[in-house]
Amino acid sequence: MQLNRREFLKGTSAALGAAALPALANEEPKLNATADTVILCWMAGGMASTETFDPKRYTPFKKGLKSDQVLSTFPAIDTAVDHIKVCQGFEHMAKVMDRGTLIRTQVGADLGHILHSRHQYHWHTGYEPPLTVAAPHIGAWIAHARGRNHPALPAFIDIGQTPNGESEEIKAFQTGGCLGTEYGPFTIDDPANAIKAVRPPAGMSPVRFKARYQNYLRLLKASPSFQKSDSAKREQLLKSMDEAFTLLSSPAAKAFDLALEPEKNAAPYGKGKFGRGCLLARRLTEVGARFIEVTSDYGPFKRWDTHENGHTRLAELKKDIDQPLAQLIRDLEERGLLNRTLIVLATEFSRDMLVEGKPDKAVRGQVHQPDVINELKFYGMHRHFTAAGSVLMFGGGASRGHLFGETADERPCKTIKDPATITDLHATIFRAMGVPTDYHVTVEQRPFYATKDGKGRPLRGVIA
Repeated sequence: MQLNRREFLKGTSAALGAAALPALANEEPKLNATADTVILCWMAGGMASTETFDPKRYTPFKKGLKSDQVLSTFPAIDTAVDHIKVCQGFEHMAKVMDRGTLIRTQVGADLGHILHSRHQYHWHTGYEPPLTVAAPHIGAWIAHARGRNHPALPAFIDIGQTPNGESEEIKAFQTGGCLGTEYGPFTIDDPANAIKAVRPPAGMSPVRFKARYQNYLRLLKASPSFQKSDSAKREQLLKSMDEAFTLLSSPAAKAFDLALEPEKNAAPYGKGKFGRGCLLARRLTEVGARFIEVTSDYGPFKRWDTHENGHTRLAELKKDIDQPLAQLIRDLEERGLLNRTLIVLATEFSRDMLVEGKPDKAVRGQVHQPDVINELKFYGMHRHFTAAGSVLMFGGGASRGHLFGETADERPCKTIKDPATITDLHATIFRAMGVPTDYHVTVEQRPFYATKDGKGRPLRGVIA
């Protein structure tokens, strides 16, 4: 169930028949939080680290170029930190690298045949599929542990993912899972239309909408199915409906209206969907959002899913995200919010021109790459690579100007120092938010933890 106005007035039989809710969490968070809000900027599809934030030897394109000679198709550029370089195309991000930490050694799990949906599920929930328990999204865990940061705003807001060829698989991890629908995301498919999600239906006045809501609520409470349902489920449903109605009538709803942003402030974010998503995330952070995900929008063979024309497509993709991300960091800093807002840039795995999966673990289904490149479309990183990938963390207690991990300078450019597992990346985010890594609920008389088996360990030195 997604908490928006189009959903909360639908029929309730499915909600009332849902599985029993888990027991309460073991304890309230006790760690000293360095952040109150998380913004996860998700590069869905597989962002090649050697083309973005982990530059290797640059080899320019020419006909007759051997594929095994190519490690990066973009040259390295300097950043605000002397010992950190990034790839060309991130000139704006290069100037703010002193505000956070660059992690170069995200290591993906061995999930068999590589599917984006499986690795995206693993990254977002911290658990490897398949499972007998519905694993919550990391945003749902934070919503459960920390609660709302503003009484009218949903604790978990998801921006930018539209239906596509893998929509059902993506929905599997965009949920509250075993925590319940109360902790699932409030979804905004397009930031340009965000205000529509917090307004009554077109043509309906607020007074008429309130009257319809109150009448629906009266009929619901009088229905036999509602009265016979479990009391905890009744309470959860009524709470979700009340929270959705409260948002529609709250001044905080204005944060969803990008038309209210002065053009001089909005211009650096551009007109693209992801840039506008970053602008919306900034506005929501200002009024007190808890967890926001802004996705670059995943679709098979689209955007970061670069199975051909890798170099050409990345040149354009960088234009979409470079300035908006840097502007988000600067804007929050100027407003005094960066210190308490953790911005995370991540993707499910990296890419390589020749290696599929891990170099020491063969994976079937490789994308075709000729030994000799005579066409520009083959110049780029086209195969999935899980042995090393880049993650960035800014603000929210993240160490400033810090570089974590090391990768090999020659193919295969795998992790050679300080691997960062998904479990420990989650533990690092939870640490910033003051959530213990063994925070858990009881499901089917067994504990289910925020990090796998409760054993996540924050990455050393990443949170100051």
